[in-house]
Amino acid sequence: MKKALAIVAIVALAVPVFAQSGGTIKIGGTWPLGDITGKQGSMAAQQAVDEINAAGGILGRQLELIVVDDELKADKGAAAVEKLVTVDKVDVLMGGMASGVALGQIPAMKKYGKIVLATGAASYKVEEALGSDANWYFHLHPWDYNQGASYAQGWDEIQQKYSAVKIKKIFLAYEEGAFGKASWDATKTLFGAGGRYVVDGASFKSAALGGGDYGSMLEVAKEFKPDLFLWAGYDADALPMLEQAKAMRFTPKIYLGAPPGWPVGFGTSKLSENVMLYGMWAPSINEVSATSKKFYDGFVKKYKTEPATYFAPLSYSAVYIYADAVKLAGTTETQAVIKALEATKYASPLGQTISFTASNIIKHQGIKNQKILQWQNGRMEVIWPFESMTAKPVYPFPKWK
Repeated sequence: MKKALAIVAIVALAVPVFAQSGGTIKIGGTWPLGDITGKQGSMAAQQAVDEINAAGGILGRQLELIVVDDELKADKGAAAVEKLVTVDKVDVLMGGMASGVALGQIPAMKKYGKIVLATGAASYKVEEALGSDANWYFHLHPWDYNQGASYAQGWDEIQQKYSAVKIKKIFLAYEEGAFGKASWDATKTLFGAGGRYVVDGASFKSAALGGGDYGSMLEVAKEFKPDLFLWAGYDADALPMLEQAKAMRFTPKIYLGAPPGWPVGFGTSKLSENVMLYGMWAPSINEVSATSKKFYDGFVKKYKTEPATYFAPLSYSAVYIYADAVKLAGTTETQAVIKALEATKYASPLGQTISFTASNIIKHQGIKNQKILQWQNGRMEVIWPFESMTAKPVYPFPKWK
């Protein structure tokens, strides 16, 4: 009997740590895979998973990424959360892009209380829906008011540094959904307050949601004669809006886009030259950040294409932030990982260190600013903040030929 027990003990010791610890650590991701942001966001998350697994995994376990397409629809996003939690039994949820989808997911997220590392959802409406007690929610992407405050600071500093740049009238073209409406509300509040800037705007139906005719909106913008024309929509709007603006000879001094991501190869189009943009990352940051270069080189090697949206390094960061927290906690248990996430100081490929502090409502807000960039000679250059600057701004936006 004793000999038999000894044999059982030896066999038990021989069982791999991987099997004893419960199999893979499952990451449930929801992204809109038909949009460049979701497609490349999920690709970058898989890249991070593969890198971590190749280095031995976490706590003797491998990571597994399970992705569900939310299709930019709130009901699909909510169903994705239900499936990932109840069927796939994931340990953590991450991803996301559109605010409207996030609003649809929140009831399911609240029901299950899984840790969420959100890479999208800029609308303050999402934060309001979450409430102050959602301590399981870690928001990496800036809220709309965070973005607006950083843009206001950026344009102030650009005008101080470059005397030729003068902005008085701002026009915002915004897509009809929660993302665009939140951008419009924030723009009116931040830029219209005190009468420093004259602000006007008009909505349009995004090509990503079945639209694509920007004529009436552009007519209103052209009549307004803005110094800065800004559009908030999706990557599918970028080129057709420029084509229609060119056809109408609409050439504001600053033509600026704020989609979550740009079409792959946008910089190769002649229409892109000197278009400005809001964002969090560009390949030019490789010159000032070793982490950015590591991410970029790994992405290109793995997928044979260039990352074209900041959602790629943001999603890559989400995986590493969670993996580091599990390693620090020594477990995937929710409360222990939440405590470890609160200690995050991750030197990200975005060119900044990510940590979590309180925002207006939630306890765990990550990035609170963005960058002002410009397409120059086929690539995105950082023109603000100045400490990350890779090129001087070209101003004004040249008239169409």
